[in-house]
Amino acid sequence: MHLFVDISSHGFGHLAISAPVLNALAEMRPDVRLTLRSRLPPAKLRQRIRPSFALIAEASDFGYVMVDATRIDPVASAAAYRQAHAGWSDRVATEAALLAELRPDLVLTNVSYLPLAGAARAGIPACSLCSLNWADLFAHFFGDADWAAPIHADMLAAYRSAAAFLRVTPGMAMTALDNLRPVGPIAALGKRRDLGLGYERAVLIAMGGIAHRLPVDTWPRQPGIRWLVPAEWDCRHPDAIAAEDSGLPFTDLLRSVDAVITKPGYGTFTEAAANGTPVLYQRRADWPEQDCLIAWLHDHGRCREIAAETLQNGELEAALAALWALPPTPPPIIDGAAQAATLLLELAAPPTRLRTASRSA
Repeated sequence: MHLFVDISSHGFGHLAISAPVLNALAEMRPDVRLTLRSRLPPAKLRQRIRPSFALIAEASDFGYVMVDATRIDPVASAAAYRQAHAGWSDRVATEAALLAELRPDLVLTNVSYLPLAGAARAGIPACSLCSLNWADLFAHFFGDADWAAPIHADMLAAYRSAAAFLRVTPGMAMTALDNLRPVGPIAALGKRRDLGLGYERAVLIAMGGIAHRLPVDTWPRQPGIRWLVPAEWDCRHPDAIAAEDSGLPFTDLLRSVDAVITKPGYGTFTEAAANGTPVLYQRRADWPEQDCLIAWLHDHGRCREIAAETLQNGELEAALAALWALPPTPPPIIDGAAQAATLLLELAAPPTRLRTASRSA
């Protein structure tokens, strides 16, 4: 079985959803051959995805141009979408030619729509997997613009051309799509490790794969708390530690800390709940996916919302105390990866092909 997988580089959440599914698929079908296209760092991809893969280091989508992890740049995003669709038919033809040359049994996207359109033109089965789709977000941000309707139509046609859209839990309603196949929550489980901090509590700051620096350097000191921050921040706070210095994969680190500070995003939210890590989150500015994520996390984990200004001034003692005072919650059932992998096998070998293979045997 040859699977072509396109993973969006718009943050790390698309990888966090895709990797457990690919790992589960490889366990079910050890002979699976993966061709992966993404602009995410190869080391990040290989840290999450266990089976080997051939990598095409390119991006077929951009999602949205971001100011930081919580705000889109609407002007730049609108310009990027208009440019991407100016030669849409030619782009679809080029994509179809690439897929025809690669000859996969199935195309899987998370959550680009160009490969779906290309697969439809090439006659190759395809599906998508995510908690959101770019068409719904495009309608939210640009649906009233006089130039938007043809672009939105292209996007919807591509998503509707897929054999299925595997909508993970939690996920947006996606009422414009009639090919939804719901699956359960997807999250990687980590192993708890000793961070060597003694009695100090570790708070991980993980705003996702989009640049978003918090002014930790100027935060007041809080006895007994260490801040684990990205190494690229080169943070000078006396209680800050580069998260990468732990040498741990992200999910192991997430399970080993006492709390995480983040923004609403599928990967961090579901993995925090699954690994029993309390969450302080700052809402994103006008991001329609976040409501279902926040509601789910309040049902399945310990979490509290925090204001943006609090993350600027670093007065976090009260918020952390309130977070740690919340009673533990039972971990959610994480069964979406196996469900999605099973559906991928069905889509790659539809019933007619399975019956033919059975008769041949």
